[in-house]
Amino acid sequence: MKILIIEDDRDIVDLVELHLKDMGAEVDKAYDGMHGLELGDGSDYDLIILDLMLPTLSGLEVCRRLRSAGTETPILMLTAKSEEIDKVLGLESGADDYLTKPFGIRELLARVHAILRRTKAQARTQNQAVMVKGDLHIDVDKMKVSLGGERIELSKKEFELLSLMASNPGKSYSRSQLLKQIWGYDFDGYEHTVNSHINRLRSKIEADQKSPQYILTAWGIGYRFNEDL
Repeated sequence: MKILIIEDDRDIVDLVELHLKDMGAEVDKAYDGMHGLELGDGSDYDLIILDLMLPTLSGLEVCRRLRSAGTETPILMLTAKSEEIDKVLGLESGADDYLTKPFGIRELLARVHAILRRTKAQARTQNQAVMVKGDLHIDVDKMKVSLGGERIELSKKEFELLSLMASNPGKSYSRSQLLKQIWGYDFDGYEHTVNSHINRLRSKIEADQKSPQYILTAWGIGYRFNEDL
């Protein structure tokens, strides 16, 4: 298990590193955003623990750039801020989970364990199935999506949302269900994070977002994939 910590508070880094090594993890460290981005980009880490407020480059920007570069490593974001908008921005930038400082080391380790378990479970359930829904082709194993033969670039969360709903066409998912199944935690009050991801997903696969063909709105519930395709 290999974990990268990007955090400018060296006391926090030392404490977290100590406990992660007790778990048997190999730990790399960066104390500013640019160095963290260099280490994390294209890496084979199992997890990145990323502070929001960093010198040289913010944690949000590090997260966005890693996701834009195709890095799928799970990211646990840390911040001293507790405002709702910071949590939403962290999740929407591609973070997998969010922990507000000050935090207990047991809570941090529980989040780390949960993310790693979820990642392993997702890897075990992947298969080589290719779902064909109209002009939409979803290669689950390779995490590739094409529409009418054209490759569609999706973020990890967008792909997970699409593959989950496409594998259960006609099933309506509430926003809270999607938050729990895709992000892995109950983020009460952050259902609009799902809306943002669905809107971005629709912008990439729907010819007309006002009259979607694939991701339909289940009025009063949430969203469902078109079962008639």
